[in-house]
Amino acid sequence: MAELVYRPVVGFARTLFKVWDLKIDCQGSENIPRSGGAVLVSNHISYLDFVFNGLAALPQKRLVRFMAKESVFRHRISGPLMRGMKHIPVDREQGEAAYEHALRSLRSGEIVGVFPEATISQSFTLKSFKSGAARLAQEAGVPLIPMAVWGTQRLWTKGHPRNFGRSHIPITLRVGEAVEASRDKYAGAITRQLRERVQELLEAAQRAYPVRPKDPDDTWWMPAHLGGTAPTPEQVREAEAH
Repeated sequence: MAELVYRPVVGFARTLFKVWDLKIDCQGSENIPRSGGAVLVSNHISYLDFVFNGLAALPQKRLVRFMAKESVFRHRISGPLMRGMKHIPVDREQGEAAYEHALRSLRSGEIVGVFPEATISQSFTLKSFKSGAARLAQEAGVPLIPMAVWGTQRLWTKGHPRNFGRSHIPITLRVGEAVEASRDKYAGAITRQLRERVQELLEAAQRAYPVRPKDPDDTWWMPAHLGGTAPTPEQVREAEAH
């Protein structure tokens, strides 16, 4: 079926990135299969992560169908686009329908994008992973492709204003080798292995990142353990509890 919406949106996004003069460094796209189903799994630090995850699949001529919260599909602008790009709505109250939708997509040879942390990490560190991605891959008989994004939080993240000017911000993307989701393993064990892979890729992306905060007011986007002023995971949990 012709991609009447997805490809023009990709073209628009690429133009926008040129206007913003983003410095995108993507490595490992060859680990995304050229055909057949796969679950693409990434950390989550920005509202725009799905765009950059999708960008990493383009060299392999693949389009990713992302699982996203259902409210995005109800929005008058994003809704028609999300449906046109065949992304998958997730209703937290009725997750089974989204799971079955993703399973059908995988079995038909699509790549499905999942953020197993479920929500944006405000500490910019890796949160615990939910096991849904592993269970999907097991049931569909497809591999899991781990990925990490870094720098996207400087464009638009939770609790900070958007930065959509000509910002020259570097964006670092790292895609790792497939993690097999064999049916004779516990989904929990596969999820732990997957999280370790994403953590390794995230640390590699952070090491490769070409800039540091330019002054004390610019340290908000760096996690506390790397010397930044982002809240620690404990501080985030404490704030969410109140």
